[in-house]
Amino acid sequence: MFVAAVVDALPWLGDRVLADAAAVLPPGSGRPAFHEGRSGAIRARRFGLESAAPPADVRHDHGVDDGTFVALSKRISDSGLEPETAGHAIAILKVLAEAEAKIHDVPLPEVHFHEIADWDSLMDVVAAGSVVAALGAAGWTVSALPRGSGVVRTRHGLLPVPAPATAEILTGFAWRDDGIGGERVTPTGAAILRHIGARPAAIGPAGRLAASGFGAGTRELQGTPNVLRALVFDTAAEADSDQVAIISFEVDDMTGEEIGIAAERLRALPGLLDLSIGTRLGKKSRPMQAFRLLAEPAAAGMIAERCFLETSTIGLRLREERRMVLRREHATVGGMRLKTVTRPDGAPTAKAESDDLSGDSLAARRETKFKLERGKDG
Repeated sequence: MFVAAVVDALPWLGDRVLADAAAVLPPGSGRPAFHEGRSGAIRARRFGLESAAPPADVRHDHGVDDGTFVALSKRISDSGLEPETAGHAIAILKVLAEAEAKIHDVPLPEVHFHEIADWDSLMDVVAAGSVVAALGAAGWTVSALPRGSGVVRTRHGLLPVPAPATAEILTGFAWRDDGIGGERVTPTGAAILRHIGARPAAIGPAGRLAASGFGAGTRELQGTPNVLRALVFDTAAEADSDQVAIISFEVDDMTGEEIGIAAERLRALPGLLDLSIGTRLGKKSRPMQAFRLLAEPAAAGMIAERCFLETSTIGLRLREERRMVLRREHATVGGMRLKTVTRPDGAPTAKAESDDLSGDSLAARRETKFKLERGKDG
């Protein structure tokens, strides 16, 4: 549904996706195709594998090499795909594999994908990798996900919805109950969302709506079309605006050494954008350290949990805000990194990375910085 919806919105992606998906399929397994159709009252596009007899060597038993993470990753690597497409496809597989490894308590190389071992499911992963690679630095947002209800039949028996792998992958994402049962988000769909770093769309992107598309699933849902809608925004004029999560709390019972270690560990977390610490006076005029963290919204839950583990705080505040940032360009001059931004009046300003400055004294380092930032020879 992800691939179908994006290609429905951006048809120029279609030929590329079909070629990449076909590259990973063995002879006789069928061919990938897009079809126009309807789901409920909505016209939508479907993506799938056109009928063909499955090859005799496709098996789904535990321990069979053709369905392991290692074997499927090698098949993708050896298929002749562009490196970026193969890299995204394997990364999506790895998200799935890590979730399965945790749930079933097996090493990552031994994870066996029963469903992904089917050629149409592997094709979906590669097609998604093709879409993500083609769109490069595009940002992704996602609305609250339909939770579904009941159980889903798997090779491990009946499991509750969302399936354990789906729930593991999408921890931290927002969910909603629309009253419709069954499995609404599959593990593969969950892995795609996690890999592309989809942020909550509570407010939505700013910009011009350039295109929209619908991708349909195979199930017929009672009372609603079974579709995924993709909205494509041209955010070129608003590229300096996005959403960030702000996490803040205070501590008054940690030593300086403990605070330093906690800050460095928190700064190393994926999705953390910035961390600052200030001194304030709290109750009974006690000095306390005020932590303020900026994070990508999708990572806020995980980072907040780490704050409770790395510091002595027993409570924190979490909110989202819109921020404005100037576009920046990075260059290396004389072996030193230089960041340049353009101000609203069109004037460029530059700043050298402090860690790269050398000199025997503060005056010498400042002189080097002055020359770099003004484009003079060092």
